Amino acid sequence: MTVDEDDRALVTAQLGREPRGMRAVAFRCPSGHPAVVQTSPRLPDGTPFPTLYYLTCPKLCSLVGTLEASGLMKRMTERLAEEPGLAEGYERAHRDYLAERDAIESLGTEVSAGGMPGRVKCLHVHLAHALAKGPGVNPIGDETRALIEESWPAGECARMDHSRG
Repeated sequence: MTVDEDDRALVTAQLGREPRGMRAVAFRCPSGHPAVVQTSPRLPDGTPFPTLYYLTCPKLCSLVGTLEASGLMKRMTERLAEEPGLAEGYERAHRDYLAERDAIESLGTEVSAGGMPGRVKCLHVHLAHALAKGPGVNPIGDETRALIEESWPAGECARMDHSRG
C-alpha cells in the first residue's frame, strides 16, 4: 500500500509528528481530509503496534476526549456485563479487528485494541474502527459516533488548529 504525500503531510500536521506505520487512509472527514488511518501491525522498527485504526482528526479527537473525561468508558464497561447483546457485538468487533490485522501480519496475540473484548479503555480507537468499517461492526464505536454526531466536524476541518485534544 502507498500513501500519497499530500495525505501524509496532512496527517503529520494533524498529529504534530510524522505518522508511524501508516498504511492507508481508512476514513475521510466530510471535506475529504484524512480522519482515520490504518497502521501496520508492526512499526518500522519492528515494535508490535496492535492499533490497526488510528483517529487522526484533531476535532474528532477533542470531541472523543471530552467523552472519555466524563467517565463514559467506565459506564460502557459496566454495560458489557449487563447487556448480553452489547457484549456479543463487542466480541464480534474484537474478532473482526483481529482477523483484519492478522491478515496483514499476525502479532501472535489475542490483544486487539481499546480494551476489547472485556472492557472499554479507548473511545478513540473504537470510533476509528467504526468509521473505517462502517456502522454495525463496532457497537461501542457506533455509540461514540452517535454521541458526537451533532458536533461532527464539517467544512474545511483540516484548517483548524492542529493540536490533538
